[in-house]
Amino acid sequence: MRSALGFLARRLALAVLVVLGVSLLIFILARIMPGDPARLALGPAATPDQVAELRQQMGLDQPLFAQYATFLKNALHFDFGVSLYTDRPVAADIADTFPATLELILIAGLTMGIIGIGLGIASARFRDGGIDNGSRLFALLCVAMPNFVWALLLMLLASYWLGVLPIAGRLSDGITPPPDVTGMMTVDALIAGRPDVFWDALWHLVLPGLALALPGLAQLARLARTSMVDSYARPFVEFARAYGISEWLIASKYALRPASIPVLTILGMQVVALLGSAFLIESVFMWPGMARYGVQAILRKDLNAIIAVATLTSVCFVSFNMLVDAAVVLIDPRIRHQGSA
Repeated sequence: MRSALGFLARRLALAVLVVLGVSLLIFILARIMPGDPARLALGPAATPDQVAELRQQMGLDQPLFAQYATFLKNALHFDFGVSLYTDRPVAADIADTFPATLELILIAGLTMGIIGIGLGIASARFRDGGIDNGSRLFALLCVAMPNFVWALLLMLLASYWLGVLPIAGRLSDGITPPPDVTGMMTVDALIAGRPDVFWDALWHLVLPGLALALPGLAQLARLARTSMVDSYARPFVEFARAYGISEWLIASKYALRPASIPVLTILGMQVVALLGSAFLIESVFMWPGMARYGVQAILRKDLNAIIAVATLTSVCFVSFNMLVDAAVVLIDPRIRHQGSA
């Protein structure tokens, strides 16, 4: 137990350094981007005095190091300044948009993990059979097309041709949203005891969540298949079969555990990578999330919003990786002992 806590503590210290490094890099890149944020905010009709005054209010007249120190101090209090586009505190904009993106990514991650790992296990169990060939063909098709193409195809299939799934927004017209507790519609509906809202919100998540998950799902299925095939070739599986243990128990207990370590690692990386591609899905499905907000901030050179979104994304990245590290340590104690050696 002590060695596991030490291993995770070292990972946490490294994660803090990564977040600081990323925030510094994004801060510098945002400052050297072409265009004057004050001029963009005030428009071409503003006088030089007005632009200079706004630059002073934004702290852009200070040295770069002083600007970064001020940013870190304010960021610790979740204060990222005011958005030049929405004229609202950036923290308020993120609080409104981040839960929608997080809900979408969690649904996509669950879809990716359940279907992808399930396909990989089934392919390895029935290697070179019909299930294996079909799943490999499906994985190849998913990898060959980006998620925004899948989004358009799913919209045509499930909404236009079949008319069974909604294609925009988080709730249907006429349904009153539940009280805002977490910002995630499905969770807030369960808290409020509104099953009608929960199912409607979940129904709206099906298409964007599936479109976001499909490319990563395919890669996860291929990796899970390779890892399971390798596990099936180990001597302990042959011993288990010799003792008459059922194939289901061998697959779910003995072969899956060693195979799950690389799969979990890739799953964590794929879930974090969804943040980078979510803006396409959010744009196609008119999803009011943080990824879409971040792209709008970049197009308008909204410095405060750009830095806040990038910093929060890096925090999500290291947080998901910490969760994966913790899960891997629990599955394979040898890793923590190697880390403490």
